Amino acid sequence: MNTNRKPIVAGNWKMNNTVAEALALVAEIKRQAAESKGVEIVLCPPFTALQAVSNAISGTAIGLGAQNMHWEKAGAFTGEVSAAMLRELYCHYVIIGHSERRTLFGETDAAVNRKVKTALASNLHPIVCVGETLQQRQANQTEAVIRTQVLNGLKDIGPDQFTPVIMAYEPIWAIGTGMTATPDQAQAVHKFIRGLLQEMIGERVAQTVRIQYGGSVKPANARELFHQPDIDGGLIGGAALDADAFMAIVNAAL
Repeated sequence: MNTNRKPIVAGNWKMNNTVAEALALVAEIKRQAAESKGVEIVLCPPFTALQAVSNAISGTAIGLGAQNMHWEKAGAFTGEVSAAMLRELYCHYVIIGHSERRTLFGETDAAVNRKVKTALASNLHPIVCVGETLQQRQANQTEAVIRTQVLNGLKDIGPDQFTPVIMAYEPIWAIGTGMTATPDQAQAVHKFIRGLLQEMIGERVAQTVRIQYGGSVKPANARELFHQPDIDGGLIGGAALDADAFMAIVNAAL
């Protein structure tokens, strides 16, 4: 981890936690988070719990994120949520292009690109996810897949717009499977992503972009992962649903 980049650990709760469960989890995270000042902590509850979590973390340094959003401002998009709706709840982050959105809901790089542009225009920090499947890794296609996702997902976004962008490398084969990329494997892809960003926006800006790792991060492996030079924190799934495990991961980023 580069000391010039503040580590950021985000909890992606996915389709878990009623409002009551969300508030119980937040209360415990808040209690422990007071000691973790050197790390940016972000919680991404389901849409139904955003308002309650927003109220609960008000006045703390914990940030609020959504798990998805639509690129249009408003309209006939049943089941979708706009950037303005998120901003109204003091949401400052939004996960875009998560592998589950891509694989289960057919989200494309073009859709990711539209969402990233809308997020930036709406003063939201997009957490832009990229990653390869096990099949692609075994066929030595990791770099080709990541290159396509990064170049197309971040198309036409200039260096001056890049400050709020957070990248997240999530090997699909390691999400919820218990398999984790080794620190060396993860670092190699993070370094590759930073190299792509250098091609796109220049070295100076690329060095400021934070790149999270996501994929079966646990208290036991977090420290070693976060110790790598290009890994700037984590996008945490399963372990984010347990306050003790999540905060142990946050503290590993200190």
